[in-house]
Amino acid sequence: MTKIGVVHYNFPDFSFDQFLRFAADAGYEWVELNLSDVWEEGIAHPLGEADRARQSRQTEKVARHVASFGLQISGIAARNDFVQSDAQAQEFQIARMRGIASQVRLLGEKTVIRSEGGQPKEGVDAAQWRPLMLDAFRRCEGFLEEWGVTLAIDNHGLITNDGDLLLSLLRELDHPRIGANLDTMNFLWFGHDLETCRRFYRELAPWVRQVHLKDGRGSRSQYRGEVLGEGVIPLLEAIGLLREANFDGVYCAEYEGQEREGGAGYARCCEWMQTHLEATTHF
Repeated sequence: MTKIGVVHYNFPDFSFDQFLRFAADAGYEWVELNLSDVWEEGIAHPLGEADRARQSRQTEKVARHVASFGLQISGIAARNDFVQSDAQAQEFQIARMRGIASQVRLLGEKTVIRSEGGQPKEGVDAAQWRPLMLDAFRRCEGFLEEWGVTLAIDNHGLITNDGDLLLSLLRELDHPRIGANLDTMNFLWFGHDLETCRRFYRELAPWVRQVHLKDGRGSRSQYRGEVLGEGVIPLLEAIGLLREANFDGVYCAEYEGQEREGGAGYARCCEWMQTHLEATTHF
């Protein structure tokens, strides 16, 4: 079955339970959660035995609660930043990711970590971005293998929205536990033209582990979010490329338009997905 989900992190003024109830009632079957839905921001590993047991109980409690709405957890948004020139700050980011990875399987067998690459910052030259991210992700490989967890690097922000940079990272890492989270709008938001977006969809498709289906038009200050199918993003083309690459993960709706009250825009996105994503896969 095609997996249809929805992200939580930018949802409009809903409590966690209101979000879960809305997602289930609208027809979604999967949800991507915020880190704060499950754990404290400072999660890190190794933990003392008592802290580790407490954290595992909390993770299992959230998993049961989500399941009580008939939903499964597709991913957890790590909100990490591996563009750190300060060694201590980078160590904290890696320890934090280790802590997340140690818990993810308690959320669900197929739950992925949606990872950031990092953000530009004062004191970190652009020439350092790729080496810093490459080293950090390599240092994650061991614990991703240990816990059987997949990490999906998002094309998000001002660094990994360079699709060529993201592809070069994935190709050099070449690790089965590290792939991409494809956001269909973000490349255009960054400033790439639609033909370049199409190329990135095609070249990234074999690496994709989770998808954010997002539509809109314009870049940066001119960006305007739209309901799926009402913007300029070639969504069906992107979906076709993913299917050709045998993608079998979750398509998560992400909506940033004006129809926010009561989740109206997200409800319409779900209707589009139910209409345009086949009920059964072609695999």
